[in-house]
Amino acid sequence: MKTFYIHTMGCKANQFESSIIEENLTKFGLTKVNDISDADLYILNSCSVTHKSDNEALYLLRSAKHKNSDMVIVVTGCFAQLEKDNLLEYDFIDYVFGNDEKLHLYEALTSGEKLKVKDLMSLSEFNEVALTDTSKTRASLKIQDGCDNRCTYCIIWKARGKSRSAKTDFIIEQINNFSKQGFKEVILTGIHIGQWGKDIGCSLIDLLKEIEEKTTIERYRLGSLNPTEITDELLAFLSKSKKFCPHFHLSLQSANDKTLRSMNRFYKTEDYLKLIEKINDTFELPFLGSDIIAGFAGETDDDFEITRHNLEMSGLSQIHTFPYSQREGTVGAEMENQIPDEIKNNRADIIKKISRDKYNNFVNANIGTIHEVLIEKHRDKHSGNLKGITRNYLTVQIISDREDLFNKICNIKISEYKIGIIYGELI
Repeated sequence: MKTFYIHTMGCKANQFESSIIEENLTKFGLTKVNDISDADLYILNSCSVTHKSDNEALYLLRSAKHKNSDMVIVVTGCFAQLEKDNLLEYDFIDYVFGNDEKLHLYEALTSGEKLKVKDLMSLSEFNEVALTDTSKTRASLKIQDGCDNRCTYCIIWKARGKSRSAKTDFIIEQINNFSKQGFKEVILTGIHIGQWGKDIGCSLIDLLKEIEEKTTIERYRLGSLNPTEITDELLAFLSKSKKFCPHFHLSLQSANDKTLRSMNRFYKTEDYLKLIEKINDTFELPFLGSDIIAGFAGETDDDFEITRHNLEMSGLSQIHTFPYSQREGTVGAEMENQIPDEIKNNRADIIKKISRDKYNNFVNANIGTIHEVLIEKHRDKHSGNLKGITRNYLTVQIISDREDLFNKICNIKISEYKIGIIYGELI
């Protein structure tokens, strides 16, 4: 095998781990290709958050083998972790590796074993694998894996194991290495980063204090947090930080207390609506994203109306929503009063409309303001313009011929929002 093609499904943790896979294979002499027909080895880093994800994974694997019957097919990720006992029965799959094994994928391939999937529930330590990818503008660093929650709609805790934290020294070393390589920003990712430190006697704010004091990175942003994890102490600390990007992603899932209880989520809508208001008051134009599941089991029309009203009244900037999908092996899949697909899809469409309105309002509130924008290393592939990210998570295009601005933080005035594109002017 000389060449490989990798397809990544799902979350930011998977995206990070695909970069680890790429570096691992490249280190041993394989070459990444961008056209699947040129590959000797096909790797699917799969997701298994819903049955639709499972079906999509099987379709991609079957399709890859169909395009080239001689290509070696590897499935890894959450689908491989959960369905390990069944996947080698498919004649289009050659190897099945779990979520821990994929971090050393070449070694797994050359071990001679077609199935390598360890029991992640037995793992107590984070697998500290370094990433040195310099092709991207913003670095990602996975600081945590696994989840100790047992939300009734979710199976990922089974696919990822219990919460495990990277050691502080490892994280600081990796961030400083990123700085030496020229990165200006790092994104702290994981399956549930709000649980970072619980297994090693620390808390997330302890880590952030270390990052502030012991790293040279210019800015950092956080992955998804539960609302209960954003304390007054954390907000006060972040509000004084010169490195923190005011971009929050709240894992809310519903805006109705009855539905939250049935999901096994341990907070109330009223409390997180106040939190959203507090965040908006604490920072100047912070970006507040969220996740909402539409049509969870037992959600009545009245329940959804409460969710709709609360979301409209909230100070969110954007809402990522999707219809609830039953996942075999979860409590939610066995609940009574499952909602028909048509109703779930209609509810999701209503929330998407609310999200579009909120995002448009948020962007318009930024018109005329000046932001520090990290210019990407590559121009926008459609327009050819310079492109970058504000601290508050807006993608801005700048019409400029200058080539010396790549990977630089520049002051940009947001000037226009047209046909879904935000334009800025160099100050």
